[in-house]
Order: sequence, then structure tokens, then C-alpha cells
Amino acid sequence: MDNREKFFEQIEQGYTTKGDYITVGAGMLEGETITNAFIKIPLKTLNRHGLIAGATGTGKTKTLQVLAENLSDKGIPVLLMDLKGDLSGIAQPSPGHPKIDERHEKIGLPFEAKGFPVEILSLSEQDGVRLRATVSEFGPVLLSRILDLSVTQEGIVAVVFKYCDDNKLPLLDLKDFKKVLQYATGEGKEEFQKAYGRISTSSTGTILRKIIELEQQGADIFFGEKSFDVEDLVRIDENGRGYVNIIRLTDIQDRPKLFSTFMLSLLAEIYSTFPEQGDSERPELVLFIDEAHLIFDNASKALLDQIESIVKLIRSKGIGLYFVTQNPTDVPDDVLAQLGLKVQHALRAFTAKDRKAIKLTAQNYPISEFYDTAEVLTSLGTGEALVSALDEKGRPTPLAATMMRAPMSRMDILTDAELKEALGQSKLIKKYNEEIDRESAYEILNEKIEKAEKEAEKEKEQRTTSSRSSTRRSTRMNPVVKVLTSATFIRGVMGVLKKVIR
Repeated sequence: MDNREKFFEQIEQGYTTKGDYITVGAGMLEGETITNAFIKIPLKTLNRHGLIAGATGTGKTKTLQVLAENLSDKGIPVLLMDLKGDLSGIAQPSPGHPKIDERHEKIGLPFEAKGFPVEILSLSEQDGVRLRATVSEFGPVLLSRILDLSVTQEGIVAVVFKYCDDNKLPLLDLKDFKKVLQYATGEGKEEFQKAYGRISTSSTGTILRKIIELEQQGADIFFGEKSFDVEDLVRIDENGRGYVNIIRLTDIQDRPKLFSTFMLSLLAEIYSTFPEQGDSERPELVLFIDEAHLIFDNASKALLDQIESIVKLIRSKGIGLYFVTQNPTDVPDDVLAQLGLKVQHALRAFTAKDRKAIKLTAQNYPISEFYDTAEVLTSLGTGEALVSALDEKGRPTPLAATMMRAPMSRMDILTDAELKEALGQSKLIKKYNEEIDRESAYEILNEKIEKAEKEAEKEKEQRTTSSRSSTRRSTRMNPVVKVLTSATFIRGVMGVLKKVIR
């Protein structure tokens, strides 16, 4: 048996699956594609998370697109974080190309061009279904993690939430939260101290400054009503295909605090909403987080711990998380260890630091008798990748250099007219894009303060009036005053008379 036959047999055995699966491409040996040596990923392992990595221009986004399309075709909804703005073309079929036909002939797969059901979502003021969450839904723990607060400051945030719960004050947006903080050390200081203890003004000042920093990154748009229901992410169209939900994030690349705030909120909401799946045959929802380093860069230790916990726990809800980034080292080791599927596109070795990073990356993959992994990482072409997945029993599959299949949809963005048409067909825009600003903590406390000020002014006026009235009464009724007044009067009159007589 020659090397090619041995390789083909290993791929067939390692990637054989009894259940449903998606095919991402065909294995390669010595730079040549082994036709029909299909790389199959079992659906039941796709909630075990994954990584798509590689240098710019090596095909990461197209791999993301391929996975999203095939999941949709299997009736599994997808959520894509589109930071570069190049994923909306999934809604339209590929125009085709001779190179695509050539690629699929080498792989041994027929090529079918088609578009997929798409929902365009927005975290900012861009067109699309608006994504929002209330401060109350965020909760004190998550809010403290995002703001990177100290233990003492976390305690104050918890007290603020408790006060609002006890007094039925809805915390909907950031102005509500800021108002309660100001009230706690201002007009409501005595009320707070009596029920919850003294609150430091220096601590509340620090919290307020961090909230303002979050607002400056656009969080004031994110916090509020109407809250997005995560159940709307798992819709299926009339043809049984899962919706591809695309969040347009092109305008928040320079606002990582807002991005991480949203991501953590979304994952926490999904985890608390979705039921336990156990060992199910397919994921309920798969999320692709492009430019994943934006979550991890500058994240506090507390925030990283929170993300790691969610990554570990959320797969039991049938949720798969896929991080897309340039280098696996962008993802913390504790998170990287949780990722079952790894699709590693080419890395470039321009410096000694690059070569060191490549050696470290190679160590993340199973040892192969067919490849020098570190060498292959630098020689892969565009649309080629090293793939390591999990089989149905959760065991790593053989490492396979893979020619990835081409996307069935357009590898480009929608035109303005196509985007307008897609938004016009949305059933969610009417549900979520109406701005609501109902009475909440901000309005209720302002009204309370205004009422207290009016009552204080009224009491002041009553005291002043009462004092004047009392003075007049005492002047009229007091005999001594009467005598003194009469004497003064007489002295005045007598003085005048004396002047006249003289």
C-alpha cells in the first residue's frame, strides 16, 4: 500500500460518521488533493466549539461562510459577527467561476450555487434589526465584570440593584443606573444609609466615570428597550433551513468595550434561556465570532474568567462557539483548550517571533505521520487548511491538510438595493426597531426629588407665614408690648406738642 492509499484509508476511517454531518473539503497529501477523501464533521460534535485561524487573505472568512451555509442547509440557525462587513452576500447565490468548478472537481464534490435565508441585525444605528438589553437583564455581576470594578464597587452595584428591586424602580438604560447612583449619595443618602448602610461617594464617582466611558463607546444605544429575545435567533424558514443571522459590526471595531459587553450579555442570555440539551444529535445554534481578539484584548481577569465559564457551560445547551482570528495565540489557553474543531489556515513567517508562534501553533494539533505540521502551516495555499475535528465519540480525528470547498453563496457584500430588499422582508424589524422610553428609575426618582423639593418649599413657606402671624399676634396681645407701644406713641405726640407750644 503506497502513501496515498494509506492516507486515504486513514481519512476514511477517521472521518467516518454514522450520524448526520457536514463536508468541508477533501484531504491533501504532498500538496495534491486526494479526491473523495472527504473531511466530514459530525453534527453532534459541533456544540464542542471551534477555532478558525490564519493570516490575512488565507481564506478564514470563506471557511466561516462554508460552515454557516452547510449548517443552515441542515436546519441549524447561525449567528455571525460581521466586523469586516463582507458576509451579507450569503443571502445571494454564487455567480460561479471556473476556478470554483476546478476546485470541486479536485475535491470530488458537485458545486451548487444558492443563497440562504438571512436576517440583518445591528448593534448600533446601522440599518438592521436593533439588538438591545436592559440594565436589569444584564444584572449586577455581569455589569461589574464589564466595568472592571473592585470588590467594594461590586458591592455598591449589587446594593443599587437591590434598592431598585425593593422599590420597584425599573433599570432599563444607563441613565437609570446613573440616576440611582447619584441619588444614593445625594438626595436619598439618608434613605440608603438607613436601609443598606453608608455608600462611599468616591466609589460611586469611580463607577460613574466607568459608565461614562462605556457610554462613549456607544453602550447608551445598546442598553434599553425593546429587549431582543434570543429565541428569535433559532428560526427556521419555510424550506426547513436555519436562518443566518448577521450582526453588522463594521462601525464598532474601535470600540472593543461595547463589543465585549454585547457578546457577554448575549452568551449569558442564551445560557439562561435555552434548556439543557444533554448529548443531542445536533446543535441548537452556532455562533461565529469574527475578529475574536477584540473580546480578549484588554479584557480584565474577571471578564476572562466569565468568558471561560460560559464557554465551558454553554455547550450543554446545544450552543457551539467558533472563534475566528489570525493566530490561535489570540485566544487564551483556557478557552483554546475547550475548542473541539480547529481549522488552521496558513501562517506567515516573516520574523523570528512569527517562526516561534508557528512552532507553538503546530503543538496544538495531533501528531501526524504524513506531515511536518510547522512546515505545512507556512506552505498552505489560499482556501487550504489543516483540520482537526472530533469524531462522534469525542476523539480527535487524524490531522488533515484540506482543500476547503467553495461557498455556495456570493463571496461579496449585498448591494444597497439588495440590502434594502432583505430588510424589507424582515419580520423582526417591526418587532424591535420601535424606540421605547417608558417610565423607569430615572423618571421616577426625578419625580420623587421634585415632589420632595416642592414639599420642602411648601413647609418653608408655612413656617415663614406662621412666624409672621405669630409675631403679629404676640405684638397685639402682649401687655408689655402694648405699654411700650403706647409710651412711644405718647412720647412722640408730646414731643410734637412741646415743639408747637414753644
